[in-house]
Formats: sequence, C-alpha cells, structure tokens
Amino acid sequence: MGRRIARFFIVLVGIFVGPGSAALIFDLLGRIYNTNNPYTLLPDWITLLIFIGSAILSGIIFLFLSKPIVNFLIQSISETEKRLSKLPTGVVLSAVIGMILGLLTAYLLTRLVDSILVELKWVASIIDVVIYIACVYLGISILVRHRPEFLDTGFRRSREEKEKARDAMLARPKLLDTSVIIDGRIFDICNTGILEGALIIPEFVLDELRHIADSADDLKRNRGRRGLDVLKRIQTELNMPVKIMHAEVDEASEVDSKLLFLAKKMDAVVVTNDFNLNKVAAVKGVRVLNINELANAVKPVVLPGEEMQVTIIKDGKEPGQGIAYLDDGTMIVVEGGQNEHNKPVNVVVTSVIQTAAGRMIFARLK
Repeated sequence: MGRRIARFFIVLVGIFVGPGSAALIFDLLGRIYNTNNPYTLLPDWITLLIFIGSAILSGIIFLFLSKPIVNFLIQSISETEKRLSKLPTGVVLSAVIGMILGLLTAYLLTRLVDSILVELKWVASIIDVVIYIACVYLGISILVRHRPEFLDTGFRRSREEKEKARDAMLARPKLLDTSVIIDGRIFDICNTGILEGALIIPEFVLDELRHIADSADDLKRNRGRRGLDVLKRIQTELNMPVKIMHAEVDEASEVDSKLLFLAKKMDAVVVTNDFNLNKVAAVKGVRVLNINELANAVKPVVLPGEEMQVTIIKDGKEPGQGIAYLDDGTMIVVEGGQNEHNKPVNVVVTSVIQTAAGRMIFARLK
C-alpha cells in the first residue's frame, strides 16, 4: 500500500511538471519575440492542447519511472537508517542541528537573490537550489567536524565525560560470549581499563547462561552460577558501559552462530576463550579477542611449586591420574589421584600449559 501511494504522488508531480515545463517554454518564447503575453503567439485552443498534452505526457513518463524511483528511495532510506544506527548520538545530533542552521541561512540568502533577480525568476530558482544544497552541506560538515567544541559549549560537559564520550565513539563494542563470562577473567581485564568501548551481552547468551545454571549436572550448574555472579559484578562494579541487548537473529539457530552474525552486523568484537569459535570467526571475517591468547603474554595465575586444595571428580586418561577443575573450568591433572575421588586433597603444581584452546595444570599429590 505504501509503495502505491508513493507512486501515485510521483505521477501527480509528473502531471504538474508537464504544464510547468510548457509555461517555461512560453516564457522563453515571449522573451525572444519581446512580448508581454507569450500565450497570444498561438491560438487559444492550441495553447490549451499543449498544456493538456504536456500534462498527460509527463504523467505517463513519471508513471513508468515511478516504480524504479520508489524502489531506489526505499533502498536508499533503508541503507541510510543502517548507517545512522551505527553513528554515535553526538554525530547525529550535530548533523541535524547543522542541517537546520544551513536551511535557515539558505532561506535568508535566497530571499536576497530573489529580490535582486526579480526579472529572471528561472535563473533565481536555479541559484536558490544551489544555495540550499551548499548551505546544508556546509552546515552539516562544519558541525560534525567540530562536534567536540559544539557539545562542550552546548552542554558544558566535564572533562571526564568528554573523554568517555570520545572513547565510546572511537572504540568498537565488545560482545561477550558464554564461555568468557563463566571464565571470569574478563572482569579483571576490564577493571584494568585496557578494553575500551561498551560491553554488550546479547539476551540469547544470557538465556544460555541461565540454562547452564539450571542444569542437573553439578559441575555445569556451578559453572553457570559462577557466570551469573561474574555478570552481576560486570554490571555493578565496572566503570564502563554495560548493556544487555535484545537481538532477534533469525538467520542462525545456535548461540555461537547468532553471536558471530550479530557481531558482523554491528561491526563489533567478539570476546571469547572458545577455541572453535575463534577459528569460525576468523573464517567469517569477524574480529575476536581471545582471553586465552591474551593470557599467553602475561604471568599465569598458578605457578609451578604452588600448593592448592582441589576435589578430584574422575580418573584421567593415563593410569594413576585424577582429574579436578578450578571454579573457572580449568582442568587439573593430578598424578597419583586416581583413588582420591570426591574429597578435598592437597596438591603441588608441577607445570602449567597455556594454549589458545585453554589452560591446563599438572600437579601431584602432596
């Protein structure tokens, strides 16, 4: 229905364009033949036929052009909305105010031009169009380019608020996946101020975290609850923007696929410690910040020779080995722990291996 209404108005404009063009031609003929009433150059019935014919002809032309024009306008509006949605609020506000100031300036200048070129109205009309385009362009470009000074003058923001706004405009948003929230190190990393931009947790990631927290398996349930605790700390204790985003991603069904699709759409960075997700993101051209890769460049949390208390929950692959886990899911291989199931034991760390796939700790019974 909207397309039909738009095409109707385009045809209506075409019907008026024809007689307007005919009137312009008659005006030129009047100047050529030096007559005040150019419509007397032809009989009245011919003049009437010219105006009616021009209206019908231009209406038919605009009827055929209306469909591609409407399609082009709708596509352009959709593309503009997508680009505007990615722009910071300060840029959009500056552009709108710049456009308004440009229109006001153009209106005053065109009034002056019209008063000077009274006898040459068609020339004045062309100049008016050029003035409006130039003033709007200059108004938008100047205010967008100098928006920090404009916002400072208009809203008197403090130095700290200006720095945060500038960082938010320049930094890409960070999408957190389930694994990195459960891991918990993302809170400490963000607390150092290394990461810039907003932290975004999609609702489908939050739903998966709740599902893990409600699992019947004790290990999964503890991991899920740890993730919810970490998420609460991220929301309440971090001095950076944190947002829970409602995002419908119909193009994918799995959480990881939805996350990558959303990141590509938002031009965001995925923060994860999932090795497989990292590889898939590289194939799809999505930028990823892998916490495990970051950990390769810093000192490990656990050092060889340190003592800790763990609970062995199952046997390892090799004879005599037992397997335990830290709260963040890090696996500990305990030599001699095969018969020490489901009870706290003291172990001594012998080595720590850190790879892009995760961290593994080797220990022995004390």
